[in-house]
Amino acid sequence: MLLKSCCIYSIGIFSILILIAGISLVLSNVFPNFLHSMVKKEMVLKNDTEAFRVWENPPPPVYMQFYFFNLTNPLEVMDGDRPAVVEIGPYTYREYRPMEQVNFLDNGTKVAAVNTKTYIFQPNMSRGPESDLIRTVNIPAMTVMERFKDQPFMANLISAYMRSSDEGLFTTRTAGELLWGYEDALLKALKVLQPDLDDVFGLFYKANATNDGNYVFFTGQQNYKDFARVDTWNGERSVNWWTTDECNMINGTNGASFHPVINKNETLYMFSSDLCRSLYALYEEDVSVKGIPGYRFVPPSKVFANLTVNPDNAGFCVPAGNCLGSGLLNVSGCKQGAPIIMSSPHFYQADEKYVQDIFGMKPNKEQHQTTIDINPLTGIVLQAAKRLQVNVYVEQIPTFSQTGNVRTVVFPVLYLNESVVIDDESVKKLQVVVAEANIVVNIPFMLIGLGILLGGVFMLLMCRQKVPESTAAERQPLLRS
Repeated sequence: MLLKSCCIYSIGIFSILILIAGISLVLSNVFPNFLHSMVKKEMVLKNDTEAFRVWENPPPPVYMQFYFFNLTNPLEVMDGDRPAVVEIGPYTYREYRPMEQVNFLDNGTKVAAVNTKTYIFQPNMSRGPESDLIRTVNIPAMTVMERFKDQPFMANLISAYMRSSDEGLFTTRTAGELLWGYEDALLKALKVLQPDLDDVFGLFYKANATNDGNYVFFTGQQNYKDFARVDTWNGERSVNWWTTDECNMINGTNGASFHPVINKNETLYMFSSDLCRSLYALYEEDVSVKGIPGYRFVPPSKVFANLTVNPDNAGFCVPAGNCLGSGLLNVSGCKQGAPIIMSSPHFYQADEKYVQDIFGMKPNKEQHQTTIDINPLTGIVLQAAKRLQVNVYVEQIPTFSQTGNVRTVVFPVLYLNESVVIDDESVKKLQVVVAEANIVVNIPFMLIGLGILLGGVFMLLMCRQKVPESTAAERQPLLRS
């Protein structure tokens, strides 16, 4: 009887100790901190590590999709009507962006590399061949007219040449020519006066099988949060630039970094060579990608806001003080003077004026928002989509009859969707990590549950042991023989 009582009390004491241990572990965050410390140790760029292999040559396929806006009423536009466009696409390319010429610096705290980009056309993922014809604004002509509009002699000379060669405000070219380049007659004529002028034009001319310069990255050896962060680009010091490692997505530029241990209050900094600036993204919502939990980050509307809303965008008022409305960025300063305006596709989050100026604009959050979905435990990007639109500032220029009575508009040429989704092999690896992490993180709660269960067993045994003596007596027979 004594032994039985000792066992019962031992269960009670054991349940209390387990309960206290579980609660203490929950309050002290021992297991989450241990887990995070293990993740941080893995986030260092050095030879023969998984992190380095993924950074150097990311496994998930990256695709670049181009959607053109085909002009359907060029004659009416020249008379002052609103342009009407039809979206045509996608024209899809598989994108390869390995890190090359990798060289470790400063005792392994930094690494230098170039990021060569190659695009391979994917016919089975495209709406048609690269030979499809697209009618759009004549960007070389518009650029030249804007450049010489205040020089009467040159303006008259150029205008006469354009009339003789039947050059106008609009042109019809193949999708491939508009993307990768074609010899332009007007630029070729101007080359006589300016020998250093390139007479080939393309929105992504010289962007295929090339790199955009030399990068120096932090390896994360000194601070895990510096993993793959850009220190310098072409010798220029960066401020909170992160590479386009969207899993690692667009390795090198234009995206978000591989950043371990993400929380909802995190600000993800990005560098975009398209926009000639650094950007940032904020948490929007929880998501699930192929069964893996993630946080979705998106650039806030403030990124494209006008000067009155976001003073940081003052540099995009070209010339100084000439600011566009919200949703647009004038990047002509880093596009060799071409009147290029960047925005989100279909002027998503831009002033309604720009949407109404062009018939055919249908902004949609799901299709036109830039997004980055990140697993909060590891910082691995589950999927991402960078969506940007290339527009041209079009206006009537009195010294050039080629502009007719065109109204002043921001004319959409194309938008791109650069996207990646984590590959199945990486999903399997990540599922194991997430499952193990869930077990480790839930150990304190398991202990609490076990403590409560043993406490219940202890109470039950105590109740069964202390059966009232009066009850036992009542069970004796009233008459005895």
